[in-house]
Amino acid sequence: MDLVIRDVDVIDGSGGESYRADVAVDGGRIAAIVKEGAAAGCQRPTARRVLDAEGLALSPGFIDMHAHSDLALLRDPEHTAKAAQGVTLEVLGQDGLSYAPVDDRTLAEVRRAITGWNGDGSDIDFDWRTVGEYLDRLDRGIAVNAAYLIPQGTVRMYAVGWDDRPATERETTRMRQLVAEGMEQGAVGMSSGLTYTPGMYAKDTELADLCKVVAGYGGYYCPHHRSYGAGALQAYEEMVALTRDAGCALHLAHATMNFGVNKGKAPDLLSLLDEALAGGSDITLDTYPYTPGCTTLVAMLPSWAAEGGPEALLTRLKDDETAERIRHHLEEIGSDGCHGVPIEWDTIEISGVSDPGLASCVGKTIAQSAEMRGEAPWVTARRLLIDDRLGSTILQHVGHEENVRTIMRHRVHTGGSDGILQGFKPHPRAYGTFPEYLGKYARDEGVLSLEECVAHLTSRPAARLRLPDRGLVREGYVADLVLFDPTTVAAGSTYDSPRSLPVGIPHVLIDGQFVMEDGKRTTALAGRAIRRTPTP
Repeated sequence: MDLVIRDVDVIDGSGGESYRADVAVDGGRIAAIVKEGAAAGCQRPTARRVLDAEGLALSPGFIDMHAHSDLALLRDPEHTAKAAQGVTLEVLGQDGLSYAPVDDRTLAEVRRAITGWNGDGSDIDFDWRTVGEYLDRLDRGIAVNAAYLIPQGTVRMYAVGWDDRPATERETTRMRQLVAEGMEQGAVGMSSGLTYTPGMYAKDTELADLCKVVAGYGGYYCPHHRSYGAGALQAYEEMVALTRDAGCALHLAHATMNFGVNKGKAPDLLSLLDEALAGGSDITLDTYPYTPGCTTLVAMLPSWAAEGGPEALLTRLKDDETAERIRHHLEEIGSDGCHGVPIEWDTIEISGVSDPGLASCVGKTIAQSAEMRGEAPWVTARRLLIDDRLGSTILQHVGHEENVRTIMRHRVHTGGSDGILQGFKPHPRAYGTFPEYLGKYARDEGVLSLEECVAHLTSRPAARLRLPDRGLVREGYVADLVLFDPTTVAAGSTYDSPRSLPVGIPHVLIDGQFVMEDGKRTTALAGRAIRRTPTP
């Protein structure tokens, strides 16, 4: 055997009680599990290396169901933001915007549109255009494994452009073709960002057409739906009905109930989901264990202002009359970009800027910066949007702790960091989601038992991704494993120090290789693209 992990408490990912065992790894897979007190004659396994794991727990590797590491995995071989948390698989292509499938024009536009999420990509060799080529690029060696969702907004950008109108029959046919090609090349499903342009310009009939294609390949639909604020429950109902009618599995991205209008309303969401599940719908969801959200400042604007793309939007912002219309929608009506809720500038904290010369804005809310300047908040926000060329990221402090706790208890819940790694002051969820679940919410506060919590982070997402040999500690399964100390595991990241690494996670293995050893990143690039399991 390559490795024996000796005297470890196994939390196997099933949700069942933990047990003490020796676990042997060979050839990248779990070769043997010998429980303490095994029958006489059952010898303890031996190996070239023996790891004494007394006092540690062994679980399957954690699966981040909502990640924004699409370029970070390529630019940062260490990727300790996720490896140090015990993440062994990330699901990319989220919120309807990513970098495949594209042509040259679409690639330039999407790079510009999500600079705030991933940087402008000037340090990346974009030597792919298709989903398959992107997955092949990941196969050259990355820090952790990665699966990919076809981004519906990028597909619409490719086939339709930035026009706010229904797609023509020819354009719809082209979008169906792009989705089918992506699924055939290994994508696990399709995502949408229905408060992000241009994907949000799609009507439900268009989305349903694409979901039918995804369903034909056994994939799932992962929408960032049309509102997490005003009308949030109706937006969830819309996605449940759309996927039910299309016969497509549904995974609800960062399934929160935010803003003052939704305080205490998580039970209403869960009642909706329970009714749909009882009726036969295939639904899962993910959340992160924090109350603020994180996105770009430009995402707050009304969708009509972005029609035509980023340059058209900048032109509108520079025109006083049009800028006043934008302000009116933001502050008085409630723009669709801000989930139908009038914006509260004291909840909008700048977490990153593309132009280093604007770094003084980071860590302050728009309201604070405006007060320091002696001007109205919209004047400050407008100037920043123009000067940073739409590249600023924000924390949006609009969540509710009781909603976070209630939703994470649900039987179809999984974990997703929604981690944006860009910016001078990123959201701490990027570096802390998984130890936060284990330390704060399981051990310290008992919202979940440790065994339940591990199941939420391992076997449940593996089942959604239809991975037949991951997500459990079982003989024959891939040795994607995490060793952590249940008494000390905790997130190190905070709002003041968001890139601090967690504690209490000394060892992480991917495909049987140590990517974290004694709390330090090794040189291993054991991650690869995880492609869709073909339907029977």
